Amino acid sequence: MPVSSGTRFAEVRAGADVAPPDRRQPMIVSRLMSSNVITCSPQESLHDAAGKMWDRDIGCLPVVDADGHVVGMITDRDVCMAAYTQGKPLSEVSVDAAMAHEVFSCLPSDRIEHAEGIMKLHQVRRLPVIDSDGRLVGLIAANDLARETARELKKKAPEARADVFVSTIAAICEPRRPAVNVAAQ
Repeated sequence: MPVSSGTRFAEVRAGADVAPPDRRQPMIVSRLMSSNVITCSPQESLHDAAGKMWDRDIGCLPVVDADGHVVGMITDRDVCMAAYTQGKPLSEVSVDAAMAHEVFSCLPSDRIEHAEGIMKLHQVRRLPVIDSDGRLVGLIAANDLARETARELKKKAPEARADVFVSTIAAICEPRRPAVNVAAQ
């Protein structure tokens, strides 16, 4: 799978926390993903990336190379933290300097439970959906899972299980490290 140098591409296949198989038609990622995804390049400025997010009311952008391969992810929080830690105008900082270089992804044909497992394991709210060559074809987010769970709960025989979704969100939101008590310093 082609990947830009310096980018660690992580694709989880085995060992993810996946719900047991179901007799019903499996819900797959391509049914819920957004396919018209706004992206940026590693060379763009954080100012331009933040502008794209603001204009479209989105919280992240997949970062792609000239061939459409996913090389990173940048979130609105990444932009804020880079502004704080680097002390430079956003127009002077590249996306590459602030983006996550380790990318967790899934395929359009993956079961939703598999995508949820990746989100839980790596505490991420969004996954780029890639083809077999690592090119971006979509994005699936916790928001998509929430909306689908709400739709399914209105049905008489829902496919989505609220307990699985709540478990996914709880795992994503678990602190990665204890908060620092600023007052004690």
